[in-house]
Amino acid sequence: MGERMVKCAKLGETLPGLEEPPYTGELGQRIYENVSKKAWDMWKEHLKMILNEYQLNPATLEAWEIISKEAEKFFFGAEAKLPPGYVPPKH
Repeated sequence: MGERMVKCAKLGETLPGLEEPPYTGELGQRIYENVSKKAWDMWKEHLKMILNEYQLNPATLEAWEIISKEAEKFFFGAEAKLPPGYVPPKH
């Protein structure tokens, strides 16, 4: 059986999709149905930046509320905004 393909909401292309919903609930299902593996990998890098810049503890409800809002913006809204004062790492 071939890979499951999705029309990626983030990238606007038909690409391989995730193997399962990444989160429980409506947002996880929406990501599963509309986000490619490639966009999910981009999100994981973006999420690291969010966690570090906002100094979030992902074990808290407050952090998950912020993460959910940021994921919604990243995948389905206008391009996600960087946190105030964020300076990209130098390569």
